[in-house]
Amino acid sequence: MAYHHGRLRETLLEAAVAAIEQDGVARLSLRDLARRVGVSHAAPAHHFGDREGLFTAIATDGFARLATVLEQAGDDFREVGVAYVRFATSERGRYEVMFRPDLHRRDDPELAAAMDRAGDVLRSGAAAEPGDDRTNGLAAWSLVHGLATLWNAGAIAMDEGAEVEVVARAVAGVLFGHAASAAGGAAVADPVR
Repeated sequence: MAYHHGRLRETLLEAAVAAIEQDGVARLSLRDLARRVGVSHAAPAHHFGDREGLFTAIATDGFARLATVLEQAGDDFREVGVAYVRFATSERGRYEVMFRPDLHRRDDPELAAAMDRAGDVLRSGAAAEPGDDRTNGLAAWSLVHGLATLWNAGAIAMDEGAEVEVVARAVAGVLFGHAASAAGGAAVADPVR
């Protein structure tokens, strides 16, 4: 993988995410990352310090991207949930690191700011729904996070050709009483194999 002068950090991050998607987080090392990018083994250490620093940078980038996606979804809380699932299933490498506090530095100020920004969008949507804001927020996050995690693991039995966004819209609709209009013909098979 070639990189442009001045963009080595971004190239390393993208290569790390690709490696995670291919081999998982356990197999990623700074030395392997350097080999993938074609730079000296000291280059990743220069940018991230250590493996935990690399994962912190991936999580920070992931939460910033997630916040942008959620903000772009608009004011419809169901569509924010769909955007969350879309992000989680299309950005699997980042998503896998983001919710693994054992991998990164939770006290990193940039990571905390990115997490707060994404969380603010989710909290504001939950506040717009009837009922308790905190319970709504936890219910919504649990639903979309659980759906995305199950989808990524291949644990949901779906009819062939089912699209994650259609399924996410149908499932999110159930949470806030939009079930009849949410399904839109989604072919959701038996939930347990």
